[in-house]
Amino acid sequence: MLVLLFSSLVSFLLCGVLVYSKDWHLRFSGDHDLSGPQKFHQASTPRIGGVAIFSGFLVGFAVLALSNSSITQSCFYILLASLPIFIAGLAEDLTKIIGVKWRLISAFCSGLLFTWLFEIQAIRLDVIYLDTLLQNPWIAIAFLSFAIAGLANAYNIIDGFNGLASMVGIISLGVILFVGMQVNDELVIMLALMAIGAIGGFFLWNYPRGLIFLGDSGAYWIGFLIATLSVLLVVRHAMVSPWFALMVNAYPIFETLFTIWRRAVHQGKSAGLPDGAHFHSFIYRRIMRWVHRGDGKPHHYLRNAKTSPYLWALSSFGTIPAVLWWNSSIALMVCAAGFIALYVYLYLKMVRFQTPEWINRPPLK
Repeated sequence: MLVLLFSSLVSFLLCGVLVYSKDWHLRFSGDHDLSGPQKFHQASTPRIGGVAIFSGFLVGFAVLALSNSSITQSCFYILLASLPIFIAGLAEDLTKIIGVKWRLISAFCSGLLFTWLFEIQAIRLDVIYLDTLLQNPWIAIAFLSFAIAGLANAYNIIDGFNGLASMVGIISLGVILFVGMQVNDELVIMLALMAIGAIGGFFLWNYPRGLIFLGDSGAYWIGFLIATLSVLLVVRHAMVSPWFALMVNAYPIFETLFTIWRRAVHQGKSAGLPDGAHFHSFIYRRIMRWVHRGDGKPHHYLRNAKTSPYLWALSSFGTIPAVLWWNSSIALMVCAAGFIALYVYLYLKMVRFQTPEWINRPPLK
């Protein structure tokens, strides 16, 4: 548990330093664009929380290395593979000029490096014909690299409100930790503990007041790490269903796929353009409209903070089945279909101003 303690402590303390020293670095680290359709904060805020998370994880790795653990080399491989996407994300956080195309390329490179370092040349989906296709090393490596880059980007997409992406990441890592314990995978267990600690230290500063943001470096890195741990569980343990990797990440994955369809197919726009029509955006606009101050004016801080728990609950519709049936592809396939149906139903209801009463609240009197 030392890795969990040191990872969380270093991340927490470094976040505190970054928050209280923001006057020195905010011109570089601040999120100054408050007008974008996906922006819901009211003041420029440091967006380099990823630095604290990565540093906390790095210290956790150092503690592990000092114990002469047999998994030190494999943990180092994960750190090494994550560098391209972390560096690209941090460059965007500081310069605001690194386009989404280059960040995705960097994420793909991180995925390639991961598959090469861990010598992964095949993957299974428990789907007839596709499994045969994915026994081809070139196809498997390309598929995995693309999937890892996709999940890294997915966490960046859902990073819209205080505590949203970070807590979804902690929840998913908690499930991965549980399954890692079931199959006695020390590597996955230790990596999950380090990541939970590092993200947890950041979360205490990010939620509920949003004193510091994940930034692209933090969001991409969390998505990358969760993707690689999900893959490791599947490729190292035949009893773990490949659909576990999907369901433990159901919310960010389907949010991304639905966003691509909505922008590129339904609206005929570039899939890379930001907009304010995400699921979390509608939760904020449709359900959080009743959160006001005493003078009747909108209370942006409370509206922001109260939005995230709705999405944590939504993510649980994927993670709970992943806990219960992590070794059953058929059960998880059925749950995946149910999750998609629930997501689409709720999204369409909110778009049409027909939010179901069981998730809506009337205005406070």
